[in-house]
Amino acid sequence: MFKLPYEFLLSWRYTRAKRRNGFISFISLSSMIGIALGITALITVLSIMNGFQQELRERILGMTAHMTLTEADNRLRDWQSVYSQVIDYPKILGAAPNISEQAMLTGSGEVKGTMIRGVLPEQEGQVSDIENQMVLGSFEQLQPKAYQIILGSELASTLGVSLGDKVTVIAPQGTVSPLGVVPRIKRFTVIGVFEAGMHEYDSGMAFIHLKDAQTLFKYGEAVGGLQLKIDDLFKVFEVREDLGKHLTGRYYVRDWTQQHVNFFKAIEMEKRMMFIVLALIIMVAAFNIVSTMVMVVTDKQSDIAVLRTIGASPFNIQSIFILQGLIIGSIGVILGLIGGISLASNIDVIVPLIEQLLGFQFFPADVYYISKVPSLIIWSDVYSVAIVAFVLTLIATLYPAWRASKIQPAEALRYE
Repeated sequence: MFKLPYEFLLSWRYTRAKRRNGFISFISLSSMIGIALGITALITVLSIMNGFQQELRERILGMTAHMTLTEADNRLRDWQSVYSQVIDYPKILGAAPNISEQAMLTGSGEVKGTMIRGVLPEQEGQVSDIENQMVLGSFEQLQPKAYQIILGSELASTLGVSLGDKVTVIAPQGTVSPLGVVPRIKRFTVIGVFEAGMHEYDSGMAFIHLKDAQTLFKYGEAVGGLQLKIDDLFKVFEVREDLGKHLTGRYYVRDWTQQHVNFFKAIEMEKRMMFIVLALIIMVAAFNIVSTMVMVVTDKQSDIAVLRTIGASPFNIQSIFILQGLIIGSIGVILGLIGGISLASNIDVIVPLIEQLLGFQFFPADVYYISKVPSLIIWSDVYSVAIVAFVLTLIATLYPAWRASKIQPAEALRYE
């Protein structure tokens, strides 16, 4: 039959025993609760930040492709040939040509700088979710040579236009005349309004047919690039290397990590700083164990002396109190993990309940695009939190255990 070391049995007995000094038990309990609350708060906050990051990433990538393939001058001339090469590639789910150019839009006396995107409606759905984000009109209504346009919801509101109204597009690619360079101007009919849930897109983007964009921006038969959607957006580097071997010709690839690198780096930095700040709560609770163990060592001096007298080494004494501190910390870590995972998993139920009790919304739908608090548990974050808490607990036990190992039996038993 397997027997536990006596150091563990003694440390467990000291942890659950009722002490003469009730204050020690109170400090032990407060240390457990502090560690549990710190871990619960840290896991919950990290899960909410992961949820917001995922929500924003999905909204950004809902309007742009995972990768864009183009040539040196940002013109892709024989895009049909490139399309036929990449569409059968196993990791690519869809491809669509597009033209993205800056232009000025005027309507109802208002002027707004806008990103004009020329697309093929029948193929754009392979790389973006624009069809599901239409609030007025239909994306499939875009027809070539009809000069129709689909505006973002905030852009339409700024220009004061709706379905059937006219807007004027002023392209920077001008026409040379005896009077100088005259900007290209064309009237478009508004046939749709979309709402992506991102201010950048809703207030500064419009869609027209690819053929109209080629005429307006003087592209001829070329396009700006070929947008690609891959099966796993986190494998863009792997797909980029494979495409370099698969394609015949010299092409340039831009992926979503390059296009929005500063945005996602800022979110990642914020998450790291939040981890450090909230880890301080765990650190404070863990170092409460120091005061607990110091008082326990003082309370158990006679026990230590007896153990040393019957043959226990300083290392054995040190192990007893390290194990006792780790038991206290481990209980707090387990409770914190249970609390944090439970809270993060049910945040979509808890937040509405709190809003109902307090009588206000944290994120009103008429003010914020994301009106619900999202949550995403990433298990690597959970493991990191548990490891950090356990290590801090271990560090907190070292000094009291070392102090216990230095107690001399004769000195401890002098007044017993």
